[in-house]
Amino acid sequence: MLTINQALYDQLVAHARADHPDEACGVVAGPAGTGRAERFIPMLNAARSPTFYEFDSQDLLKLYREMDDRDEEPVIVYHSHTATEAYPSRTDVTYANEPGAHYVLVSTADTDGAGEFQFRSYRIVDGVITEEEVEVVEAY
Repeated sequence: MLTINQALYDQLVAHARADHPDEACGVVAGPAGTGRAERFIPMLNAARSPTFYEFDSQDLLKLYREMDDRDEEPVIVYHSHTATEAYPSRTDVTYANEPGAHYVLVSTADTDGAGEFQFRSYRIVDGVITEEEVEVVEAY
């Protein structure tokens, strides 16, 4: 299960909406070994595409060095889908290289009649997608 505080949840959704119609992407880092999402790090979608996201390789290298210096790890790797449901595509699965991370998808398309966005979380390990519950709390 992904437990995320309301402020981070709101930031992820706001980033997805702000970058629409392009896909948004980023990371939420947390103290290594805790599984606690704490630091919101929006990234630039280097592809600037409504159907694809790509982290800039230099930005990603800088982020990983910064997380190492702060004894952090990526707790959430997120991106948005602008025209499809919040479910990992084949490309998303091939990019999922953090087995300990929660992969969050925010869809800004009303694909299920449930409202203007979907917020879903997955574990993706060795190509296997497992959806997990999301618990939004006021604070940790």
